[in-house]
Amino acid sequence: MKRSLLFLPGNNPNLLINGDVLGADAVIFDLEDAVAPDEKDAARVLVRNVLGALDFSAVEVIVRINPVDDSGMWKLDLDEVIPLKPRCVLATKARDADYARAVSAYMGEVEARHGIPAGTVKLIALIETAIGLENAFSIAAADPRVSALFLGAEDLTVDLRSARTKSGEEISYARGRIVAAARAASIDVYDTPFTDINDDDGITRDATLAKSFGFSGKAAISPRHVGAINRAFSPTQDEVDYARRVLEAIEEAKAQGKGAVSLFGKMIDAPIVLRAQQVIAMDAAIKGGTAHE
Repeated sequence: MKRSLLFLPGNNPNLLINGDVLGADAVIFDLEDAVAPDEKDAARVLVRNVLGALDFSAVEVIVRINPVDDSGMWKLDLDEVIPLKPRCVLATKARDADYARAVSAYMGEVEARHGIPAGTVKLIALIETAIGLENAFSIAAADPRVSALFLGAEDLTVDLRSARTKSGEEISYARGRIVAAARAASIDVYDTPFTDINDDDGITRDATLAKSFGFSGKAAISPRHVGAINRAFSPTQDEVDYARRVLEAIEEAKAQGKGAVSLFGKMIDAPIVLRAQQVIAMDAAIKGGTAHE
């Protein structure tokens, strides 16, 4: 379960080694945008060494690789990190199903080379171009290794030639489109970071909005935003209490042989029951230690 995903530059050893104490459910070791071209090789080795030396059992580790292009850097990234078995690889600028399948296929080659069971390391597709957005469902359904879609609004708005704003109206369509694509493929979906690290009210509003769209969680570029994201994507005690009452009412109705169930004057139908089950499962995951408080 990943409510918060915190980007950490792959060339910053102090941040990398402290990744498991920053409060996020997952950390993204970034080998792409956060690393200058002349530091790519050093960052790749640093991330490999950190993954090999430290225990990240308290946090999920994702590695963002460089784009699939003729430079071959993406393959060098995978050669170094796949043997250390991070939870996921984040594939940059995923544009279509063939792109996702190409990354997955090479991941499989590296796994086989190192005796790692096929599919051990999952793939998250970063959607940050107009063509990627249009192909979102085909990317989501391209390969069993694809476990989630991820919206990258900064590059997307450049490609769309729209202004990037804190209110986010310009990405409303993209948010809805990517959530629908991911849910149709039965995978998770993560929202873009809120980039003003000093706007505490803004991150709370943006995270709450992302949850209302149906995102599984949200990325952050600063540890300062992690708490607000975790709170926004965690059920409140009132929501948990209501969910329990829904499930209790269903069980009581079954015991009494009733076909129709009402609670507080409202009929309880299948979607309400399913939502209640989701709330209880999320609460259990948080309290069970598979997500950070």
